[in-house]
Amino acid sequence: MAVLRVKFTKTKRDKLAQVLWILNWISVVTGAILFSLGLFLKVELHKQGEVMAERDIQYVPNTLIAVGLIACAINFLGGKICYDCVDTTKFLRWKLIMLPYIICTFFFTFCVLVGALMCYCMHWELEESLNLGLTEAMRFYKDTDTPGRCFLKRTMDMLQMQFQCCGNNGYKDWFQIQWISNRYLDMSQKEVADRIRSNVDGKYLLDGVPFSCCNINSPRPCIQQQITNNSAHFNYEHQTEELNLWMKGCRQALLEYYIHIMQSIGLTVLITWLFELSVLTGVRYLQTSLENVLRQGDPNSESDGWLLENSFMETARMNLNIIKSLGKGNQIDTATNGDPNINVPSTSKAHYGPDNVPPKQITEDS
Repeated sequence: MAVLRVKFTKTKRDKLAQVLWILNWISVVTGAILFSLGLFLKVELHKQGEVMAERDIQYVPNTLIAVGLIACAINFLGGKICYDCVDTTKFLRWKLIMLPYIICTFFFTFCVLVGALMCYCMHWELEESLNLGLTEAMRFYKDTDTPGRCFLKRTMDMLQMQFQCCGNNGYKDWFQIQWISNRYLDMSQKEVADRIRSNVDGKYLLDGVPFSCCNINSPRPCIQQQITNNSAHFNYEHQTEELNLWMKGCRQALLEYYIHIMQSIGLTVLITWLFELSVLTGVRYLQTSLENVLRQGDPNSESDGWLLENSFMETARMNLNIIKSLGKGNQIDTATNGDPNINVPSTSKAHYGPDNVPPKQITEDS
Protein backbone atom coordinates (compact mmCIF):
# COMPACT_ATOMS: atom_id res chain seq x y z
CA MET A 1 0.00 0.00 0.00
CA ALA A 2 1.40 3.39 -1.04
CA VAL A 3 2.42 5.86 1.68
CA LEU A 4 0.62 9.25 1.65
CA ARG A 5 -1.14 8.71 -1.67
CA VAL A 6 -2.50 11.88 -3.32
CA LYS A 7 -4.57 12.15 -6.50
CA PHE A 8 -3.48 14.78 -9.06
CA THR A 9 -5.35 16.19 -12.02
CA LYS A 10 -3.41 17.63 -14.95
CA THR A 11 -4.01 21.15 -13.63
CA LYS A 12 -2.70 20.23 -10.20
CA ARG A 13 0.37 18.56 -11.70
CA ASP A 14 1.15 21.65 -13.77
CA LYS A 15 0.70 23.96 -10.79
CA LEU A 16 2.87 21.67 -8.64
CA ALA A 17 5.64 21.76 -11.24
CA GLN A 18 5.45 25.56 -11.49
CA VAL A 19 5.53 26.02 -7.71
CA LEU A 20 8.45 23.61 -7.39
CA TRP A 21 10.32 25.53 -10.09
CA ILE A 22 9.99 28.71 -8.02
CA LEU A 23 10.88 26.93 -4.77
CA ASN A 24 14.01 25.41 -6.30
CA TRP A 25 15.21 28.86 -7.30
CA ILE A 26 14.54 30.03 -3.75
CA SER A 27 16.60 27.06 -2.61
CA VAL A 28 19.45 28.26 -4.80
CA VAL A 29 19.34 31.52 -2.85
CA THR A 30 19.30 29.65 0.47
CA GLY A 31 22.34 27.70 -0.74
CA ALA A 32 24.12 30.99 -1.37
CA ILE A 33 23.10 32.08 2.14
CA LEU A 34 24.60 28.91 3.64
CA PHE A 35 27.80 29.55 1.72
CA SER A 36 27.90 33.14 3.01
CA LEU A 37 27.26 32.05 6.61
CA GLY A 38 30.06 29.49 6.43
CA LEU A 39 32.41 32.10 5.01
CA PHE A 40 31.39 34.60 7.71
CA LEU A 41 32.02 32.08 10.50
CA LYS A 42 35.38 31.16 8.99
CA VAL A 43 36.44 34.83 8.95
CA GLU A 44 35.24 35.40 12.53
CA LEU A 45 37.20 32.40 13.81
CA HIS A 46 40.26 33.56 11.90
CA LYS A 47 40.09 37.01 13.54
CA GLN A 48 40.85 35.49 16.95
CA GLY A 49 43.11 32.75 15.61
CA GLU A 50 46.08 34.24 17.52
CA VAL A 51 44.45 33.34 20.86
CA MET A 52 43.25 29.91 19.75
CA ALA A 53 45.23 26.69 19.91
CA GLU A 54 46.06 24.75 16.78
CA ARG A 55 42.89 22.66 16.77
CA ASP A 56 40.62 21.61 13.96
CA ILE A 57 37.70 23.95 14.60
CA GLN A 58 37.34 25.02 10.98
CA TYR A 59 35.34 21.91 10.04
CA VAL A 60 32.02 23.63 10.77
CA PRO A 61 32.50 26.64 8.44
CA ASN A 62 34.10 24.38 5.82
CA THR A 63 31.06 22.08 5.95
CA LEU A 64 28.67 25.00 5.58
CA ILE A 65 30.62 26.35 2.60
CA ALA A 66 30.57 22.95 0.87
CA VAL A 67 26.88 22.38 1.63
CA GLY A 68 26.00 25.84 0.32
CA LEU A 69 27.79 25.26 -2.99
CA ILE A 70 26.22 21.81 -3.45
CA ALA A 71 22.78 23.23 -2.62
CA CYS A 72 23.13 25.81 -5.39
CA ALA A 73 24.03 23.12 -7.93
CA ILE A 74 21.38 20.59 -6.87
CA ASN A 75 18.54 23.10 -6.73
CA PHE A 76 19.55 24.67 -10.04
CA LEU A 77 19.19 21.22 -11.63
CA GLY A 78 15.94 20.67 -9.74
CA GLY A 79 14.55 23.93 -11.10
CA LYS A 80 15.34 22.86 -14.65
CA ILE A 81 13.69 19.47 -14.12
CA CYS A 82 10.53 20.97 -12.63
CA TYR A 83 10.30 23.56 -15.41
CA ASP A 84 10.37 20.82 -18.07
CA CYS A 85 7.90 18.68 -16.15
CA VAL A 86 5.14 21.19 -16.86
CA ASP A 87 5.03 19.51 -20.28
CA THR A 88 4.45 15.77 -19.89
CA THR A 89 6.32 14.98 -23.11
CA LYS A 90 9.45 16.76 -21.83
CA PHE A 91 9.32 14.64 -18.70
CA LEU A 92 10.55 11.70 -20.76
CA ARG A 93 14.07 13.17 -20.96
CA TRP A 94 14.25 13.32 -17.15
CA LYS A 95 12.37 10.09 -16.38
CA LEU A 96 15.48 7.99 -15.74
CA ILE A 97 17.26 10.81 -13.89
CA MET A 98 14.58 11.90 -11.44
CA LEU A 99 14.72 8.92 -9.07
CA PRO A 100 18.54 9.03 -8.67
CA TYR A 101 18.22 12.82 -8.31
CA ILE A 102 15.67 12.41 -5.51
CA ILE A 103 17.83 9.81 -3.72
CA CYS A 104 20.95 11.99 -3.93
CA THR A 105 19.02 15.05 -2.78
CA PHE A 106 17.64 13.09 0.18
CA PHE A 107 21.16 12.23 1.37
CA PHE A 108 22.19 15.83 0.74
CA THR A 109 19.40 17.11 3.01
CA PHE A 110 20.78 14.76 5.66
CA CYS A 111 24.15 16.53 5.28
CA VAL A 112 22.39 19.87 5.79
CA LEU A 113 20.90 18.54 9.03
CA VAL A 114 24.35 17.38 10.15
CA GLY A 115 25.70 20.86 9.44
CA ALA A 116 22.99 22.39 11.64
CA LEU A 117 23.76 19.98 14.50
CA MET A 118 27.49 20.65 14.20
CA CYS A 119 26.85 24.32 14.92
CA TYR A 120 25.37 23.33 18.30
CA CYS A 121 28.04 20.72 19.10
CA MET A 122 31.14 22.87 18.51
CA HIS A 123 31.08 24.26 22.05
CA TRP A 124 33.59 21.90 23.67
CA GLU A 125 36.23 22.03 20.92
CA LEU A 126 36.02 25.82 20.82
CA GLU A 127 36.27 26.19 24.60
CA GLU A 128 39.34 23.95 24.78
CA SER A 129 40.97 25.80 21.90
CA LEU A 130 40.36 29.18 23.57
CA ASN A 131 41.60 27.93 26.94
CA LEU A 132 44.93 26.74 25.53
CA GLY A 133 45.34 29.67 23.16
CA LEU A 134 44.66 32.37 25.76
CA THR A 135 47.02 30.71 28.23
CA GLU A 136 49.81 30.77 25.65
CA ALA A 137 49.07 34.37 24.61
CA MET A 138 49.22 35.58 28.22
CA ARG A 139 52.47 33.71 28.83
CA PHE A 140 54.13 35.48 25.90
CA TYR A 141 52.52 38.86 26.60
CA LYS A 142 55.84 40.34 27.79
CA ASP A 143 57.89 39.11 24.79
CA THR A 144 57.47 42.27 22.74
CA ASP A 145 61.03 42.02 21.40
CA THR A 146 60.82 38.34 20.39
CA PRO A 147 60.14 37.63 16.69
CA GLY A 148 56.88 35.77 16.22
CA ARG A 149 55.53 36.88 19.61
CA CYS A 150 55.88 40.64 19.51
CA PHE A 151 52.26 41.05 18.38
CA LEU A 152 50.69 39.14 21.28
CA LYS A 153 50.73 42.09 23.71
CA ARG A 154 48.75 44.21 21.28
CA THR A 155 46.44 41.28 20.51
CA MET A 156 45.64 40.67 24.19
CA ASP A 157 45.17 44.37 24.95
CA MET A 158 42.82 44.86 21.99
CA LEU A 159 40.93 41.68 22.91
CA GLN A 160 40.42 42.73 26.55
CA MET A 161 39.24 46.20 25.59
CA GLN A 162 36.95 45.03 22.77
CA PHE A 163 35.27 42.20 24.68
CA GLN A 164 35.51 43.91 28.11
CA CYS A 165 37.26 40.97 29.71
CA CYS A 166 40.43 40.31 31.68
CA GLY A 167 42.67 37.23 31.71
CA ASN A 168 41.64 33.75 30.73
CA ASN A 169 39.20 32.91 33.51
CA GLY A 170 39.44 36.27 35.32
CA TYR A 171 41.77 39.08 36.34
CA LYS A 172 43.62 36.90 38.90
CA ASP A 173 45.13 34.89 36.05
CA TRP A 174 47.58 37.77 35.56
CA PHE A 175 48.84 37.21 39.13
CA GLN A 176 50.19 33.78 38.11
CA ILE A 177 52.43 34.88 35.24
CA GLN A 178 55.14 37.45 34.65
CA TRP A 179 53.63 39.87 32.17
CA ILE A 180 56.27 42.60 32.52
CA SER A 181 59.50 42.02 30.62
CA ASN A 182 62.81 42.04 32.51
CA ARG A 183 64.06 44.85 30.30
CA TYR A 184 61.58 47.16 32.03
CA LEU A 185 62.50 46.06 35.57
CA ASP A 186 65.07 47.95 37.65
CA MET A 187 67.07 45.10 39.14
CA SER A 188 68.90 47.54 41.41
CA GLN A 189 65.74 48.08 43.45
CA LYS A 190 65.57 45.82 46.48
CA GLU A 191 61.82 45.23 46.12
CA VAL A 192 62.22 43.96 42.55
CA ALA A 193 65.21 41.77 43.38
CA ASP A 194 63.52 40.29 46.47
CA ARG A 195 60.34 39.52 44.51
CA ILE A 196 62.32 37.68 41.83
CA ARG A 197 64.39 35.75 44.40
CA SER A 198 61.29 34.75 46.34
CA ASN A 199 59.86 32.97 43.27
CA VAL A 200 61.00 29.41 42.62
CA ASP A 201 61.13 29.98 38.86
CA GLY A 202 62.77 33.38 39.20
CA LYS A 203 59.76 35.24 37.80
CA TYR A 204 58.54 38.70 38.70
CA LEU A 205 54.98 38.12 39.88
CA LEU A 206 52.74 40.82 41.28
CA ASP A 207 49.10 41.43 42.08
CA GLY A 208 48.57 43.68 39.08
CA VAL A 209 46.99 43.57 35.66
CA PRO A 210 47.63 45.29 32.29
CA PHE A 211 45.94 48.62 31.61
CA SER A 212 43.54 46.97 29.14
CA CYS A 213 41.76 45.27 32.04
CA CYS A 214 40.54 48.63 33.39
CA ASN A 215 36.80 49.21 33.29
CA ILE A 216 36.25 52.48 31.44
CA ASN A 217 32.81 52.84 33.03
CA SER A 218 34.19 53.04 36.56
CA PRO A 219 34.11 56.57 38.11
CA ARG A 220 37.20 55.78 40.17
CA PRO A 221 40.69 55.96 38.63
CA CYS A 222 41.79 52.51 37.61
CA ILE A 223 43.52 50.43 40.27
CA GLN A 224 45.69 47.99 38.35
CA GLN A 225 48.64 47.65 40.75
CA GLN A 226 48.60 46.20 44.28
CA ILE A 227 45.03 45.13 43.76
CA THR A 228 44.92 42.94 46.88
CA ASN A 229 46.69 45.51 49.12
CA ASN A 230 43.96 47.49 50.88
CA SER A 231 46.38 49.85 52.59
CA ALA A 232 47.90 50.95 49.30
CA HIS A 233 44.70 52.76 48.27
CA PHE A 234 42.42 55.17 50.09
CA ASN A 235 38.96 53.93 51.03
CA TYR A 236 39.54 50.59 49.36
CA GLU A 237 38.55 47.02 50.24
CA HIS A 238 39.27 44.59 47.44
CA GLN A 239 37.17 41.75 48.94
CA THR A 240 33.95 43.71 49.22
CA GLU A 241 34.28 46.57 46.77
CA GLU A 242 33.30 46.17 43.16
CA LEU A 243 36.63 46.40 41.37
CA ASN A 244 37.04 48.84 38.52
CA LEU A 245 38.39 46.03 36.34
CA TRP A 246 36.62 43.84 33.83
CA MET A 247 35.47 40.87 35.89
CA LYS A 248 34.64 38.46 33.10
CA GLY A 249 37.34 36.18 31.72
CA CYS A 250 38.16 36.46 28.02
CA ARG A 251 37.49 32.78 27.43
CA GLN A 252 33.92 33.16 28.64
CA ALA A 253 33.45 36.40 26.69
CA LEU A 254 34.72 34.90 23.43
CA LEU A 255 32.78 31.68 23.99
CA GLU A 256 29.54 33.60 24.50
CA TYR A 257 30.24 35.64 21.36
CA TYR A 258 30.89 32.61 19.17
CA ILE A 259 28.07 30.53 20.65
CA HIS A 260 25.62 33.32 19.83
CA ILE A 261 26.87 33.35 16.24
CA MET A 262 26.77 29.57 15.87
CA GLN A 263 23.31 29.23 17.40
CA SER A 264 21.97 31.83 14.97
CA ILE A 265 23.66 30.06 12.05
CA GLY A 266 22.47 26.66 13.31
CA LEU A 267 18.86 27.89 13.43
CA THR A 268 19.16 29.25 9.89
CA VAL A 269 20.60 25.97 8.63
CA LEU A 270 17.86 24.01 10.40
CA ILE A 271 15.15 26.12 8.73
CA THR A 272 16.94 25.60 5.41
CA TRP A 273 16.90 21.83 6.00
CA LEU A 274 13.14 21.85 6.60
CA PHE A 275 12.63 23.93 3.46
CA GLU A 276 14.82 21.60 1.36
CA LEU A 277 12.94 18.59 2.72
CA SER A 278 9.57 20.08 1.78
CA VAL A 279 10.80 20.84 -1.76
CA LEU A 280 12.13 17.30 -2.07
CA THR A 281 8.74 15.94 -0.97
CA GLY A 282 7.02 17.93 -3.70
CA VAL A 283 9.48 16.70 -6.33
CA ARG A 284 8.79 13.12 -5.27
CA TYR A 285 5.04 13.63 -5.69
CA LEU A 286 5.61 15.17 -9.10
CA GLN A 287 7.82 12.29 -10.22
CA THR A 288 5.45 9.50 -9.15
CA SER A 289 2.34 11.23 -10.55
CA LEU A 290 3.99 11.79 -13.95
CA GLU A 291 5.23 8.20 -14.12
CA ASN A 292 1.69 6.98 -13.49
CA VAL A 293 0.45 9.25 -16.32
CA LEU A 294 2.92 7.60 -18.68
CA ARG A 295 1.66 4.16 -17.64
CA GLN A 296 -1.94 5.20 -18.38
CA GLY A 297 -0.97 6.67 -21.76
CA ASP A 298 -3.23 9.73 -21.43
CA PRO A 299 -1.39 12.97 -20.50
CA ASN A 300 -4.67 14.65 -19.49
CA SER A 301 -5.84 11.91 -17.11
CA GLU A 302 -5.75 11.91 -13.34
CA SER A 303 -2.88 10.10 -11.64
CA ASP A 304 -1.80 9.10 -8.17
CA GLY A 305 1.36 10.36 -6.49
CA TRP A 306 3.00 9.04 -3.34
CA LEU A 307 6.10 9.19 -1.23
CA LEU A 308 6.64 5.42 -1.17
CA GLU A 309 4.99 2.91 -3.45
CA ASN A 310 4.87 0.36 -0.62
CA SER A 311 4.72 0.69 3.15
CA PHE A 312 7.81 1.58 5.16
CA MET A 313 8.30 -2.03 6.29
CA GLU A 314 7.85 -3.46 2.80
CA THR A 315 10.23 -0.89 1.32
CA ALA A 316 12.84 -1.64 3.98
CA ARG A 317 12.44 -5.38 3.40
CA MET A 318 12.80 -5.01 -0.36
CA ASN A 319 15.93 -2.88 -0.03
CA LEU A 320 17.40 -5.37 2.43
CA ASN A 321 16.77 -8.24 0.02
CA ILE A 322 18.42 -6.27 -2.79
CA ILE A 323 21.48 -5.70 -0.62
CA LYS A 324 21.60 -9.38 0.33
CA SER A 325 21.31 -10.51 -3.28
CA LEU A 326 24.12 -8.17 -4.30
CA GLY A 327 26.26 -9.56 -1.50
CA LYS A 328 25.62 -13.14 -2.56
CA GLY A 329 26.39 -12.33 -6.17
CA ASN A 330 29.82 -11.01 -5.19
CA GLN A 331 30.76 -13.98 -3.04
CA ILE A 332 33.29 -16.52 -4.34
CA ASP A 333 32.68 -20.19 -3.83
CA THR A 334 35.63 -21.23 -1.69
CA ALA A 335 34.93 -24.92 -2.25
CA THR A 336 35.68 -24.57 -5.96
CA ASN A 337 38.52 -22.06 -5.43
CA GLY A 338 36.62 -19.61 -7.56
CA ASP A 339 36.72 -21.70 -10.75
CA PRO A 340 33.39 -21.16 -12.53
CA ASN A 341 33.94 -24.10 -14.91
CA ILE A 342 34.64 -26.80 -12.37
CA ASN A 343 31.06 -28.06 -12.22
CA VAL A 344 30.36 -27.63 -15.93
CA PRO A 345 29.89 -31.07 -17.61
CA SER A 346 32.00 -31.70 -20.68
CA THR A 347 30.09 -31.98 -23.96
CA SER A 348 33.00 -33.46 -25.88
CA LYS A 349 33.52 -37.20 -26.37
CA ALA A 350 35.64 -38.88 -23.69
CA HIS A 351 39.04 -40.18 -24.83
CA TYR A 352 40.31 -43.00 -22.64
CA GLY A 353 43.35 -44.21 -24.58
CA PRO A 354 44.59 -45.35 -27.96
CA ASP A 355 41.79 -46.09 -30.38
CA ASN A 356 39.29 -45.02 -27.73
CA VAL A 357 39.89 -48.06 -25.53
CA PRO A 358 39.29 -47.65 -21.79
CA PRO A 359 42.49 -47.82 -19.68
CA LYS A 360 41.30 -50.95 -17.87
CA GLN A 361 40.85 -52.81 -21.14
CA ILE A 362 44.30 -51.73 -22.35
CA THR A 363 45.81 -53.22 -19.21
CA GLU A 364 44.00 -56.57 -19.69
CA ASP A 365 45.02 -56.80 -23.37
CA SER A 366 48.59 -56.15 -22.55
